[in-house]
Amino acid sequence: MTRLTSLVASMALGLMAAVASAQGWTLPPGGVTLKLWPGLVPGAAPSSTSEGDLTKPNSPLTAGRRVTVNGNVSTPTLTVYPPKSSPTGAAIAVFPGGGYYILAIDLEGTEVCDWLTSRGITCVLVKYRVPLSGPYPAKSDAGMQDAQRAVGLIRARAAEWHIDPKRIGVLGFSAGGHLAAALSTRFDTRVYPHIDAADDVSCRPDFSVIIYPGYLSVPGDDFKASPDLKVTAQTPPAFIVQAEDDPVHVENAVAYFFALKKEKVPAELHIFAEGGHGYGLRPTTLPVTEWPRLAERWFHTIHVDAAQ
Repeated sequence: MTRLTSLVASMALGLMAAVASAQGWTLPPGGVTLKLWPGLVPGAAPSSTSEGDLTKPNSPLTAGRRVTVNGNVSTPTLTVYPPKSSPTGAAIAVFPGGGYYILAIDLEGTEVCDWLTSRGITCVLVKYRVPLSGPYPAKSDAGMQDAQRAVGLIRARAAEWHIDPKRIGVLGFSAGGHLAAALSTRFDTRVYPHIDAADDVSCRPDFSVIIYPGYLSVPGDDFKASPDLKVTAQTPPAFIVQAEDDPVHVENAVAYFFALKKEKVPAELHIFAEGGHGYGLRPTTLPVTEWPRLAERWFHTIHVDAAQ
């Protein structure tokens, strides 16, 4: 089976970067925002509540700053940010968290894209529907629909955006971490009617980064993965991070890791003693704050199946 080694450093990537630099980028430096669906959003009636910033003036601080919260998202979008320098050809779709009720759009969205694009990775920020858009399939299929559509759309437009269609990953936090894992195990069948050519290509992520996830374990049997996850040998490699004192429960990360291990899917699990929940990439005095550097090292070690 053919393998592509070293996600962000190889001769092929160097050639791709040179070609992209010579041709110029289709995307503007500040990114471009597109509607995820060309017409009506599947299964959704028009909302009478406008999308907006639900950030509260007295909300708790994270690393000394408030978290900007988006809510009432009924028209999902993706915003594509090109690499700031030395493009690698890789792309990552980012799913912010918020319990499927709101989206922590800066802490777990735009700030993440700043990091990824500074490392030569195209970042696609997915603003999926909230509230009550998951988890799939227990409560709603809206989040899964948006996630499948997003990765399919990225792959369909890979040539236009100078992306390697075989190196498209997902990264999610909290509920977004669940969505990234759920998509990684349910990519074989779309959960919405066919729309256009973007639905003819695979929506399978080539790798996943799962940060302080929820909904991945069975309540009362915490080390057992949720039966809603259909982990197989085709599930993409994963990098997983969670803190032992996370109130959402570290067993979510452990259960998903064991499910991947059972199917011999490459996975890297990092458990930290302290960190709680919802730290994003903002620096703290705790070791968990080093997870982005660990992820960058992992990017250089994973193998992506070129046959997918």
